[in-house]
Amino acid sequence: MFGLSFVHGPDDVARLAAELDARGLHGRGIVAKIETRAAAHRLTPILLEGLRHPAFGVMIARGDLAVEVGWDDLALYQDAILCLAEAAHLPVTWATQVLETLARHGMPARPEITDAAAATRADCVMLNKGPHVAAAVSFLDRLLTAEHRNREKKRELFRAFIALEDDGAAEPAPPPVFHGC
Repeated sequence: MFGLSFVHGPDDVARLAAELDARGLHGRGIVAKIETRAAAHRLTPILLEGLRHPAFGVMIARGDLAVEVGWDDLALYQDAILCLAEAAHLPVTWATQVLETLARHGMPARPEITDAAAATRADCVMLNKGPHVAAAVSFLDRLLTAEHRNREKKRELFRAFIALEDDGAAEPAPPPVFHGC
């Protein structure tokens, strides 16, 4: 698999694929790192180009993307990337500073926990190195396994309410249907 940093448009993906083909590496995976404003604004053509190749996915490189689009808009961009990639049935890697304090110092910061829980919407999570990275992997596994019971990627899963006691009341109404992206 090859990571393509600082993608700006579909031509970047096509050039890398052509270079891989020229080197006899046809069919190797390409992960387009979405870390620029240009890539975010040209995401649909980038994904369409990626779909022309046998193995393609995207990485939300949130550190550089935040610098490019501003901290205020990072969450909106993350959500849009997740939605478009899911609609295209392409895998997404959630990256940059996931559980970094835990990996480096052995204890997660509170905001990191909810940030990591949001990673259940992605197909892969990238952790940075550190002396406690094994503990971070274990923590992330427990967190995402627990979170996955309530969420499947972009769709929230609403379970039927179960009464603690059967009072003979009428059958409960079916749960509401919610639509995602």
